[in-house]
Amino acid sequence: MAKVGVILAGCGHRDGAEIREAVFTLLALEKAGIDYECLAPDVEQRDVVDHLTGEAVKGEHRNVLREAARIARGKVRATSAAKASELSGLVIPGGYGAAKNLCDFAVTGPDCTVEPSVAKLIRDAHAQGKPIGFVCIAPTLAARLIPGARLTIGKDPATAEAVEKMGARHVECFSDSFVADEEQRVLSTPAYMCDASLPQIATGIEGMVRRLGEMIAR
Repeated sequence: MAKVGVILAGCGHRDGAEIREAVFTLLALEKAGIDYECLAPDVEQRDVVDHLTGEAVKGEHRNVLREAARIARGKVRATSAAKASELSGLVIPGGYGAAKNLCDFAVTGPDCTVEPSVAKLIRDAHAQGKPIGFVCIAPTLAARLIPGARLTIGKDPATAEAVEKMGARHVECFSDSFVADEEQRVLSTPAYMCDASLPQIATGIEGMVRRLGEMIAR
């Protein structure tokens, strides 16, 4: 059976993985009959944000892997311990943690770097021809690591310009759909990068995951 690695950036959209996007991803994989394993880097979060006020909490520190365990119900492994050869593909949900913890796009924009264990897993999977799905802001990782990838971050001009500066080809798309780069085997859907409803976001993620399953089967 195919097994997909789902890379989580923590827990909570302001400083970790977007919980709804992550759960929709896991649900879509189960509905498609695809086994999965949750993964996360064993590193400290860039910051900790009070999700009620939106303000950073000074002096508080949290670990991305331990926070991701909240979504994974404890079943999560460090990205540094995972190998692309063990997986049939990858999916990376969004949330600001994808741009803070998996990479530093939220701080440095087009000059961003990717957390080493995450970068290795994505590069190795891509080199092995494994399909990779990116949700919300996570396509910035594809823009940095997969030159020329055709992808979407929705319709935001500033973010689209930033990913194109990194060498990606941006395609406008709404959250109930997705963009497939068949040649590079890269998939992406905007989710909360657009002002979308839960059903629209779920539809986009489910469609993307279904196509990912088709790519795995080929």
